[in-house]
Amino acid sequence: MTLVLPELFGVGSFWYTVIWVAAQFLIFNITANLLACMLVDTTIRMELLKPPLDPDLRARWHMCNECQALVPPRSWHCEVCNVCVLKRDHHCRFTCCCIGHHNYRYFVYFLLYLMIGSFVAGILGGIYLWNVHFDFFYRPFTLITVFVPAVSLTLSPSWESFYLLTYLLTWLAFSISTSLLLVYHWPILKLGSVAKERRSRNYDLGLRANMEMIFGRRMYLTWLSPFVHSELPHDGINWEPVLTHLTKDD
Repeated sequence: MTLVLPELFGVGSFWYTVIWVAAQFLIFNITANLLACMLVDTTIRMELLKPPLDPDLRARWHMCNECQALVPPRSWHCEVCNVCVLKRDHHCRFTCCCIGHHNYRYFVYFLLYLMIGSFVAGILGGIYLWNVHFDFFYRPFTLITVFVPAVSLTLSPSWESFYLLTYLLTWLAFSISTSLLLVYHWPILKLGSVAKERRSRNYDLGLRANMEMIFGRRMYLTWLSPFVHSELPHDGINWEPVLTHLTKDD
């Protein structure tokens, strides 16, 4: 926004304004969803767990030796967080917290907006480097920066080397977010499962209902901001497999 846009579009022009506003929206959602993902508690500590009296439902609960507590189905202990997490998917190394029932929405939007934002930044950055400043960056030293950025910054600590490093990190962010969201997590999301249940359809309620379990009853508005309240249709505790519901209905 401060370096590339002014050189590609005239300041105050239509496309400059459109991209600048879109960039502000993306940066806000990347940052805010990341923080929400880290700050929203999705562990068993946030709930007063009351095992059901029904013996069939109670049989699905299990004892966690580390937490010394009877925990509900789909809750598993995290060795890093040292606590059981409701509908635990995984421990995210980027957010340094567990992804579970109450913060899954923010994790998905963080990856989605990171993917979109890094793609747009990568395209604009590519035009800036390889078109506008083609004469400067089209040289052998650029290859050193691409393949060995630490060496390049040591031998030639310049803004140009830093621009190249930022450009590489942008596409790295795009690659990681795309592979995590589309390749790994989308097959899990659409089945209403979590990483530990990757190939299971025990909790598959259909695509729309599965999305509602993550994004809440106002899921069509949640893309605007993590501050949009959207109540989840489930408490994250009393889970019953789909087959159980069908049997009861029959």
